Amino acid sequence: MTATVAFDINTVRSSADLLRTERIRIAPDEPGLVPSGRGWGEAKREMAELCAVPPATIAEVLEMLTRAQRIMDLLPPPAANRIASFNSLYFTITDRVGAALTGPDVVDPAFLELLDVEFAKRYFDALRLWGEEDHGTPDAWEVLFRRAQDERISRLAAAILGVNAHINHDLALALVATWERLGTPPGDVVHPDYLLINKIFYQEIPRLRRRYSTSWQLRVDALAGDLDDWSQSVLVAATRAHAWDQGKRLWDLRDEAEHLAHARLVMDRASAYVGELLITSDGVFNQVGVVLKAGRDTVRGAWRRVFHRRRAGI
Repeated sequence: MTATVAFDINTVRSSADLLRTERIRIAPDEPGLVPSGRGWGEAKREMAELCAVPPATIAEVLEMLTRAQRIMDLLPPPAANRIASFNSLYFTITDRVGAALTGPDVVDPAFLELLDVEFAKRYFDALRLWGEEDHGTPDAWEVLFRRAQDERISRLAAAILGVNAHINHDLALALVATWERLGTPPGDVVHPDYLLINKIFYQEIPRLRRRYSTSWQLRVDALAGDLDDWSQSVLVAATRAHAWDQGKRLWDLRDEAEHLAHARLVMDRASAYVGELLITSDGVFNQVGVVLKAGRDTVRGAWRRVFHRRRAGI
């Protein structure tokens, strides 16, 4: 007997609707949360110019992230804009990836750089759409962008909101775009380079988390020792592994425009729902673990409803 994976578009639609309903239930619209000008204020033109031309190399990604940081650091709240928290984290990881490109551990530098560029394009495109007040802004990113000036959200939670949107939503799309440009389907040859990012996360997570922690969080962190760093690194690896699987599923749907659009919608809404869950649990110390485990489980559950297995033939 052979097993195939079928796409059930009716299940996809119901999953997307359910995720939107649940998100609204736990996070209803809050008047005044989004300031006029989408929070960019006098920097709106600068942000639009920054995002107008997508990056083509990892060096350009780093330059754009640096420019974005300069803009965001001048936005309210002073030196604590919530999008700026994620942007800073993202620069740190990307800088490490750029340094690794010429190292002995990279099998295919062209693949890794292209993936990094396609990954960054999704972030800058989301910033552009948000600034244009475009309804096409991914829900996953809207969760963070709406709270750019919301000081009720900790800087640590804000940074992880960005991680959630970027990994649970953008990464699979970046993988498909990379495979399309290289003219090759996903394969094991480049997978070790993909996994190299897990190692970078493992090395950077302790410093990154403590960069955004409050004094109370730092005290708890000291009591936890290395255990929370290890567990969060494992969850990053699991979440990125799931993104690779999502990318392969999207790759299989690339020639079916309607099915692909609905699958992407489910992925976006599942990621947004996870982001709202993070905000409701912002008082919990171990935010990274909360969002990554919730992201893995929720997005995986959504995908299970999207695809179902059937057996046919003997």
